[in-house]
Amino acid sequence: MSLKSEVTDLKSQLRQLAGSRAPGVDDSKRDLFKKVISYMTIGIDVSSVFGEMGMCSATSDIVLKKMCYLYVGNYAKGSGLKDNSSYVRTIAVTGVLKLYHISASTCIDADFPAMLKSLMLHDSDAQVVVNCLSALQEIWSLEASHSEEACREKESLLSKPVIYYFLNRIKEFSEWAQCLILELAVKYVPSDGNDIFDIMNLLEDRLQHANGAVVLATVKVFLQLTLSMTDVHQQVYERIKSPLLTLVSSGSPEQSYAILSHLHLLVVRAPFIFASDYKHFYCQYNEPSYVKKLKLEMLTAVANESNTYEIVTELCEYAANVDIAIARESIRAIGKIALQQYDVNAIVDRLLQFLEMEKDYVTAETLDMSDAPYVLENLIENWEEEHSAEVRLHLLTAAMKCFFKRPPETQKALGIALAAGIADFHQNVLLVLQNRRFQSLMTLKAVIKDRIFDEFNSLSVLYQKPSYMFTDKEHRGPFEFSDEIGNMPITPEASSDIVPAQQFEANDKDLLLSTDEKDDNKGVSNNGSAYTAPAYDNSNISSQMQELAISGPATSATTPQSSFDLDDLFGLGLSAAPTPTPSPPLLKLNPRAALDPGAFQQK
Repeated sequence: MSLKSEVTDLKSQLRQLAGSRAPGVDDSKRDLFKKVISYMTIGIDVSSVFGEMGMCSATSDIVLKKMCYLYVGNYAKGSGLKDNSSYVRTIAVTGVLKLYHISASTCIDADFPAMLKSLMLHDSDAQVVVNCLSALQEIWSLEASHSEEACREKESLLSKPVIYYFLNRIKEFSEWAQCLILELAVKYVPSDGNDIFDIMNLLEDRLQHANGAVVLATVKVFLQLTLSMTDVHQQVYERIKSPLLTLVSSGSPEQSYAILSHLHLLVVRAPFIFASDYKHFYCQYNEPSYVKKLKLEMLTAVANESNTYEIVTELCEYAANVDIAIARESIRAIGKIALQQYDVNAIVDRLLQFLEMEKDYVTAETLDMSDAPYVLENLIENWEEEHSAEVRLHLLTAAMKCFFKRPPETQKALGIALAAGIADFHQNVLLVLQNRRFQSLMTLKAVIKDRIFDEFNSLSVLYQKPSYMFTDKEHRGPFEFSDEIGNMPITPEASSDIVPAQQFEANDKDLLLSTDEKDDNKGVSNNGSAYTAPAYDNSNISSQMQELAISGPATSATTPQSSFDLDDLFGLGLSAAPTPTPSPPLLKLNPRAALDPGAFQQK
């Protein structure tokens, strides 16, 4: 029998004894351990039984433990990072990272990061390479806070030779590894236009990958690389449209929702590019409600003069849907399209037809009362007679929303509601009083959407909020009161970064009054927690409410284009925040452009 077959036989016998509790099993293990030790002593390679020896070490027999440790100690002296087996090298890289977390100084003093970098750039196994990359990113990120050398090493990962080394080998890596490399490529700063085209040519076939994560990661690279090249950036939109729409229709509902969320972000930035593909956003009967609701939002975003009739016709069919939530959302979507001044008369006729349907939730969503301020005023005057806290809260909310649409007529009713509701809904009233810069907050929401775009291919897109707002406990809650957001300046430069479609999306959330506001706000919410407000003097607030309640409507004429400051209108004596001067957006896309493969593949 050859030595190789003897080692294989030992391995199978050890595997049979691993975990066994039969009588005399320790004696059998001793005999096998003696053979392994003897082979090791005379120079025979028995490293292949390392796993089985480890499994058999779970025993209370001291002699067995000593023999096992003798075997392990002998092979531990060898460097796992230089082992002939790629699997051993892969695990050894993970061990270096664990050593760093146990004792960072030991890991750095032993010069393990330099060894990992050398292994990353020269190893032939793709899994070893990506493990080295992941470990080095984590180690150097933690070390960069107190080491300039670590900062330089971290920046070296973004150098052109390293990026091209990874991209040229990207087909060898697993899907997870490809996403990691593509995320690294997003941070790379190209030297010139040719550099950008070279990278896009290398990654062109990744857009056809079957894995949605790889496709989204590639899309993010294309979008970020071409932000400074408007014409090419628009061609990128045209190029990525087809792969994303294919993933929506071919995957599971969960994958479809994730892809649709990213598509929604792109649709908001450039709705006309997706206007001709509106039929892809039609709802299927077997789709879950969360997918249908997102598709309704996308149909609203892509509506224009050429497709409004078809989209509204489709939305009217959803009004009779057995799913009440979808029926309500479809009617709201029709109303939002009408507010965009596309075929208003025809849409109003469609809405009037809904009033004939004998369904309360349909007629409630359709009805828009022209005398709403005066009806609300009568209801609010009977505030004390209404004992339901939920009804009172809805009255306060309705008065606030009606005030934003028709301020002169609703000022008195809102003042009465605030004065009467201060005892019941202290936090809600303070929220109204604090809202001194309504227009600035709307602009701020659009800035937040730009930050979400920077975090493309992450949970930020699904949650519709920047990552720090759900990963850092300090900033959880409504973004309006976040310290970081509160300190962000609202300047003309900040406003200029917002595409007009984004500005519309930031302001179109609550344009229609509705009877159910539980799921209206799909932006950043407080997850059911109370808003945090600074301490106020209740006596001062009460006096302010009394003054507000007896004050009459504003005498100055208010036009739809005019801006107003809430606190100044309430007569609280606070200075009005200046409205930022709008400036042209940085990203201007041509609605009639066509994809030019020759220019896109230019080098």
